[in-house]
Amino acid sequence: MLRPILRRLASAAVVLWAAATAAYLALRLAPGDTVDTLVGNGPDTPTIRAQIAADLGLDRPAVVQYLDYLARLAHGDLGRSYLLQRPVADIIGSQILPTVKLTLLASLFSIVIAVGLAVLTSGRPRWLRGLISVLELSVISAPSFLIGILLLSLFSFRLGWFPVSGDRDAAALVLPALSLALPIGALLSQVIREGLERALEEPFAVTARARGLTRFALVWRHALRHALLPAVTLGGTLIGFMLSAAVVVEQVFGRPGLGQVATEAVSSKDIPVVLAVVMLAAGIYVVLSTLADLAYLIIDPRLRKG
Repeated sequence: MLRPILRRLASAAVVLWAAATAAYLALRLAPGDTVDTLVGNGPDTPTIRAQIAADLGLDRPAVVQYLDYLARLAHGDLGRSYLLQRPVADIIGSQILPTVKLTLLASLFSIVIAVGLAVLTSGRPRWLRGLISVLELSVISAPSFLIGILLLSLFSFRLGWFPVSGDRDAAALVLPALSLALPIGALLSQVIREGLERALEEPFAVTARARGLTRFALVWRHALRHALLPAVTLGGTLIGFMLSAAVVVEQVFGRPGLGQVATEAVSSKDIPVVLAVVMLAAGIYVVLSTLADLAYLIIDPRLRKG
């Protein structure tokens, strides 16, 4: 039992290291200079530039800066914002709650959409499944920010049912959450529906129907459990990526959260803040992947016996 756990922890460490390295290299290769941004419209002399670079450690070789960053990260130190002159942990902590609320509600919406569509359409006439599949593919192909703009146009500007922007109440969460949930829910629905249709053709399903079990009871008590296994694998990954999409959606809806923090940090090359946001997303991905592995044991008792 210990060996699989150690392998999982080692894999998680490699994923986090790869995310940190990729983000660091991307920021180093991006155009623009951090010192230029910090100097701004103020006094600009070689002495001032040298002092800023020395204070921030930017005058050291890139490899040394990279190793120093990894060492600080290993000790839980996210660094200090170049621009705001505040600990990065404080900046992230003050803005993470709105993003967490948005992501959790979007995850709930995506699960309801996926399971609901799959259960309602599996085993139905081919024309109905084809129509739903076309609609799902259209939603999957559309980026979340475009879906958000369409939802705003209809439900906020035209109908006035939901606020246009901000984070005043629960109603302001609905449209941003739907923007994130619709593509993921549509994709998961296709996976679950295919699994349901396979499960309904298995011998256990035929036997259950012969004993008088209704289709509804068969789907919810037995077939759905079999169909959820591939969806759990895909869902853990997709919900992990949802945080990245939330950064853009928050900007569309003018919401506070990590989206605003990340956008400002990237534009100003505030490297510690950008790296912290990337590591947070990678950490969430690792946690969700681990939870997906554990969910297998709950969904399929055969794995527990193995």
